Parts: sequence; structure tokens; C-alpha cells
Amino acid sequence: MNDSQYNLLADDLLLAIEEAVEDCGVDIDYEGVGGMLTLTFKNGSKIIINKQAPLHEIWVATKFNGHHFAMRDGQWFDKRGSDELWQFLSAAVSVQADVDVVLTAQ
Repeated sequence: MNDSQYNLLADDLLLAIEEAVEDCGVDIDYEGVGGMLTLTFKNGSKIIINKQAPLHEIWVATKFNGHHFAMRDGQWFDKRGSDELWQFLSAAVSVQADVDVVLTAQ
């Protein structure tokens, strides 16, 4: 994948995450600025999702740990495990929101 392809995919992903958070029915504030999306929960915790263009990765920082996702077979997968990004985000958001949340690309 070249830089242009990565940027299109990553920008589309961040927008899809914003839309999924908006549609999930849980009160989560979000702000997207310059390739970074910050989710803020009622308890004050945050999840930060950002582009890492030089590496063609998406990095996700939760209150528990950080994960690096790379595109493989048309999906974003954790480089240290087998978690797919949407599954991981659903689990992480559920923990930090203290309610079950399922985020999906639309």
C-alpha cells in the first residue's frame, strides 16, 4: 500500500469510528483533529485513536494499554495479537463506558 492509499483508508476509518460512536446510543464525546480521534467517557477516561502514517498503522491507546493495528487482508489487525480493530474497539469502549457497546463500520 502506498502513502495515498493508506491516508484514504485511515481517514475513512476514523470517520467510520466517529459515525459508529455517534450511532451507538451511549453518551461518548468525541473529537477528531488532524488524524487523531479522541473518545471521552463520562468517567473522564479516554481512548485515543490516531494515524501513524510513516508506519501505515492505526494506534489505539486505552486507559489500560496501547495497540498498533496494520492492514491485513482488507481489515485492520493488532500487530501483537489477532484482534480485529472493530472487535477490539467494541470491547475497549464497553469497558471504559461501563456498558455493552458494539461498534461496527456502516
